[in-house]
Amino acid sequence: MRNARTTRRSGVTIGLPAVLVTLLIAVFAAGCGSSDSTSSSGGSGSGGGKLDVVGYSTPESVYAETLEPAFEKTSQGSGVSFSNSFGASGDQSRAVVAGQPASVVHFSQAGDMERLVEEGELVGKDWESGQYEGIATNSVVVILTRKGNPEGIKSFKDIEDKDVDVVTPNPFSSGSARWNIMAVYGAALEEGDSPDQALAAVKTVLEKTVAQPGSGRDAFSAFSQGQGDVLLTYENEAIKAEKEGEDVEYVIPPATLQIETPIAVTKDAPEPAAEDFLNWLWSDEGQELWAENGYRPVNPKLVDPKQFPTPKQLFKISKFGGWGKVNDEFFDEESGSVAQIET
Repeated sequence: MRNARTTRRSGVTIGLPAVLVTLLIAVFAAGCGSSDSTSSSGGSGSGGGKLDVVGYSTPESVYAETLEPAFEKTSQGSGVSFSNSFGASGDQSRAVVAGQPASVVHFSQAGDMERLVEEGELVGKDWESGQYEGIATNSVVVILTRKGNPEGIKSFKDIEDKDVDVVTPNPFSSGSARWNIMAVYGAALEEGDSPDQALAAVKTVLEKTVAQPGSGRDAFSAFSQGQGDVLLTYENEAIKAEKEGEDVEYVIPPATLQIETPIAVTKDAPEPAAEDFLNWLWSDEGQELWAENGYRPVNPKLVDPKQFPTPKQLFKISKFGGWGKVNDEFFDEESGSVAQIET
């Protein structure tokens, strides 16, 4: 299982594996604290203080290289410093419950946020009632192929029908994997399949999966290193890969799932710095920086249709009753339909 990365301006340290962190919950509760124990001194700005950002794997570089430096240059961000930890969304959520310091949490899917509400009330129950219903960015599930798309993949149905090897993350650690699976399931429904047939489509895709890394970012790394013919991934990851000159291209399937990544401030976060940072991420400036890095803004006025075309059949997780229902029915580790397929 992948370790979460805990980063600071001065360098990088490797945090404890999330499973180990969970086993050591009593130690954390006793005040042992984060693996990043070095304190950070803030300046004398109007906000000040250190913010611990804990997130799912893919936006790590966007936070460290773009968003946080830009916020530090604002009047609200003057004197604020950051400590970051990024990894598989489910693992990160469990680590925060176990005691990992967190001021701002940004997960891949809402179930990982709800864990913080239900286990220790680390995040307020009203986290969805704020601006943009608590969603930081949008994206869609896409198919990343080798340059030239040699297999001619245009849809999830093509993955079922053609002789291709698939890479997608582990659905029991990664939120990205869950989005991918529900995209395959929902696309089959959109094409007229019954629920049983749609589940069979998921089974076929998983049977063709040759690698299930712990996070979305690790899945991309496996694909870029030569594993598989296609990668199921976030649109923003595919855009990033193309910009960086990777020998790949991506396809937006005609029927696919809109990805909504939740963000919130924890109850013990330093104020006003944490709320100021969150509100700035939702500002036009923050959302434009997200867009420059391949993420669809949650403010519809800022969505460029040329950069972010709308798929013909775009559906949301609400189509299946929301993440609470989906996580129980599909991803419960004992009774979920996907767990049974994986077994």
